[in-house]
Amino acid sequence: ERGEFEAFFQPLFRPSNGRIVGAEALARWRHPSRGLVSPAVFIPPLERSGAIVDLDLAIFEQCCRFLRDRLDKGAVIVPLNCNFSRLHFLDDSFADALKGIVDRYAVPPSYLCAEITESAFVEDFDTVIGQVKRLHEHGFSVAMDDFGSGYSSLNMLKDINVDVLKIDMRFLDRDDRRSKDIMESVIRMARWLDLPVIAEGVETREQVNFLLDVGCSYAQGYYYARP
Repeated sequence: ERGEFEAFFQPLFRPSNGRIVGAEALARWRHPSRGLVSPAVFIPPLERSGAIVDLDLAIFEQCCRFLRDRLDKGAVIVPLNCNFSRLHFLDDSFADALKGIVDRYAVPPSYLCAEITESAFVEDFDTVIGQVKRLHEHGFSVAMDDFGSGYSSLNMLKDINVDVLKIDMRFLDRDDRRSKDIMESVIRMARWLDLPVIAEGVETREQVNFLLDVGCSYAQGYYYARP
């Protein structure tokens, strides 16, 4: 109500040429006395209370307002990825609510991508698949976040119709050959399925070189830019 939550943008880069091709919207709390509060502090209680739904929609609306401002100025536009809790995907009115917001700001839905974590697909597969279909019908794209971090299976990839996979570079924390081989195989498999892959959490030149070697489509992380 006081407007203290703000959308920060972390750019998505194309590793092959270093160009910005999109951005992920991340919520930040600018507290009047405490300054910027980390999402690690405020996201968990909002998720437990269900108020995360209101925050997600507020950040989405800020994204639409930002895009409208860029369009009005004739500035360069890149698509924005917005995170949504699995709670949204249990609400039949979710896709229509997003469409109502973009219509209000006269922003093409193609400039916006809804991100949902892999775990939501596992927990409520049929429901989430139905929501993805409705989002597509309205012109939005959909990304599966944290692919490979939970219980995803190759069989699930066959049945879901997402537009992008996101893989966290923490998957390579062990820095052994086997981890690299698995991640390379996932990225190559996604390419065979015409699924672009975003590697997030990219922090070193070595990681960038690895992504270039395996043909990863997009990357984001502190190596390139902070939010």
